[in-house]
Amino acid sequence: MLDTGDGNAVYWETCGNPDGVPVLVVHGGPGAGCSVGMRRSFDPQRYRIILFDQRNCGRSTPHASDPGTDLSRNTTEHLIGDMERLREHLGIRTWQLFGGSWGVTLALAYAQRHPDRVAGMLLVSITSGRRSELDWLYRGAGRMFPEAWARFRDFAGAADHRLPTDVEPPIEDLLMAYSRLLDSADPDLRRRAATEWLAWEDALISLEHNGKPGQYGRRSDEAALAFVRICAHYFANGCFLDDGVLLREAGRLTGIPAVLVHGRGDLGSPVITAWELARAWPDAELVVVEDSGHTGGAAMAEALRAAGDRLAGRISARAAGH
Repeated sequence: MLDTGDGNAVYWETCGNPDGVPVLVVHGGPGAGCSVGMRRSFDPQRYRIILFDQRNCGRSTPHASDPGTDLSRNTTEHLIGDMERLREHLGIRTWQLFGGSWGVTLALAYAQRHPDRVAGMLLVSITSGRRSELDWLYRGAGRMFPEAWARFRDFAGAADHRLPTDVEPPIEDLLMAYSRLLDSADPDLRRRAATEWLAWEDALISLEHNGKPGQYGRRSDEAALAFVRICAHYFANGCFLDDGVLLREAGRLTGIPAVLVHGRGDLGSPVITAWELARAWPDAELVVVEDSGHTGGAAMAEALRAAGDRLAGRISARAAGH
């Protein structure tokens, strides 16, 4: 447990070769926590694999499933600080970053703040936290699933009286309503809000070959509450980032080799963000996997393996001055 000095403690672990190439796994969500399966993303003979649970989820404490847990100290800025504190704690000079979905957004924010600490980046299911991305994810994609989106929106309107029901609210207001509901002292209201949020997430992946019914909703009660509460907290606040800053400031990543892997069939996070990031970041290679979505699949796994090998070669060549 890494004591952050402000009442939070962040869980971390290392796997693989203690003398191997350090790589930090940045999990998604936000609030999903790291998993055993994430250890398998890299060759344990070659890499020193580092995982951590971001603030207030997974094994980090205090846990967001407790409505008494204050999330005001859980922002992108705090998470960047935790990553840097962990790097210093482990005595690592530079490390590679591996992130997916929200983990991409956080990895980009960290790398733009500390580019001299990042040797390379392998990123999958690209997101950058822009308002347009959030608006699509929690409203625009409702054009494909109008019944599911109406249920998602109508629950918030009925349960949170500050959300207008006579007009369609701005996406920030809808997400903030869910954030308030997840902060409620009423455990039944918190549970129902989490259930509705997860039902919408499940609808978004329902057309994907690798999307399983109830994939998001199968979380344990505590994990589900933490996941949804942290998601709503971040997304209602624009991921605590200036809108579009990670694409505007992509030039800060110059010299950092990267591979961006994205599924063409990712309905929740359309490939346009990955394409725009690759255009703004000359050192980034974009790989679009035609038959994969946000939940991946065999083709995605193979693309990631090959991308990791190419990235390792590029990092080695860069270190050798070629």
